[in-house]
Amino acid sequence: MEIEIYADVVCPWCWIGKRRLEQALASYDGDVTVRYRPFQLDPTPVTEPRPLVEALAAKFGGRERAEAMFAQVSQVGAGVGLELRFDRAVQANTFEAHRLIRFATERDRATEMIEALYRAHFTDGVDVGSTEALVALATEVGLDEAETRDYLESNLGRREVAADLAAAHEIGVSSVPTFVLAGKYAVTGAQEPETLLAALTEVERRESGAA
Repeated sequence: MEIEIYADVVCPWCWIGKRRLEQALASYDGDVTVRYRPFQLDPTPVTEPRPLVEALAAKFGGRERAEAMFAQVSQVGAGVGLELRFDRAVQANTFEAHRLIRFATERDRATEMIEALYRAHFTDGVDVGSTEALVALATEVGLDEAETRDYLESNLGRREVAADLAAAHEIGVSSVPTFVLAGKYAVTGAQEPETLLAALTEVERRESGAA
């Protein structure tokens, strides 16, 4: 079964959802292929990175409310073994990060690259909109430094990523994470592992034609 994950690397629920899916798959006996699809929570250019709490304070009704919301999400993340440090996170446009994921996918390093990007943004406070930071992260997961830099400094992959982002909206993806199972069954949100496992089992039953 193919599982397509529409997500953004600055989306905390996407990281939580990824971890919960991994937990579900640990209990699933079927064969799966996971493919990562790009989505941008906010495509607005970021001219100068600033603390995420500061950047999102107005959106969530003030700094105090934003920090309370982040604390709640951090607690959920800790429940699946993730360290979410919103006090370190910085605002970033993720288009280049999605280009890097595409580059890594072509070299069978997609899962490692995405995990490194989540950790960089949410745990280590790295600016994942920075080319230098992206190159450093790529080398950490075994990608060639010079090749990665040449790719990111070129126009390679830009058109394809832009097309993928547009395609996500065209098929109705409006929030992330969204998991598309077998090309036609969508599960939205960072569902519990049990819910995801049940969905996988049901889709397998439907696709196999079982009664």
